[in-house]
Amino acid sequence: MDESPPFAASFDDPRITTQFCRRVAGSDGDCFLLGVVHDHPASIARVETVLEAVEPDTLALELPTAALPLYRAYARDGTDDSPPRFGGEMSAAIDAATAADVVGIDAPNWSFLRRLVTRLIADRVSTATARRVISGLGGATREALTCRVAATLTHATSMTIACDDPIEYECDHDDSPERQAAHERSHVAGVQALLGSVQTDDSALTYRDETRERCMIDRLEELRETTDGDVVAVVGVDHLETLADSLAA
Repeated sequence: MDESPPFAASFDDPRITTQFCRRVAGSDGDCFLLGVVHDHPASIARVETVLEAVEPDTLALELPTAALPLYRAYARDGTDDSPPRFGGEMSAAIDAATAADVVGIDAPNWSFLRRLVTRLIADRVSTATARRVISGLGGATREALTCRVAATLTHATSMTIACDDPIEYECDHDDSPERQAAHERSHVAGVQALLGSVQTDDSALTYRDETRERCMIDRLEELRETTDGDVVAVVGVDHLETLADSLAA
């Protein structure tokens, strides 16, 4: 199974390129991977445009299952002229894929916890590293539960409860696609250069992120096997290469 540059090239839109958009072909349907930068106007537009064209049976989001109700609530604020106020590309994706089954593929979940503990034991990591990993897991769990509570309050009241303020960039939804695309590419390059200068081998962050990616890959493979139709996955752009290569293999 190969990447499909012609798919990205079929859009006359500088925000949709192979840097951010991959297709992995399957016998029963294709898996489209959309890499995003959280809250970036170019990412939101890319998600909306591709979902309108593909009309997938399943929409897989890099969110924990517990957070989905809140992002569904955010998605209701979207209009034909503007994306939802909160939730960035994730709520925009839900708003754009009204007929799709929406699933969360990110940690924390039991699969992630089992895989993480198994790896920590097998690698005989230091107590300090194990503590940092567990501490990070606790923070992610609290964040997911906060989203669940916020969704309950949003449904029960007339207020929209926002867990985080939207990130502001030096471009917005009214800027041209060319300006949005250029700004997003520059932003990604800057972040990747910064991360590349930091040594993270064998760190708690490496254990967490590699385990998260493996769990997302497993979930997407399961969806491809059980879904009769196309799957669109919206994930952070830093995960895109690993997920595409693993699914293609």
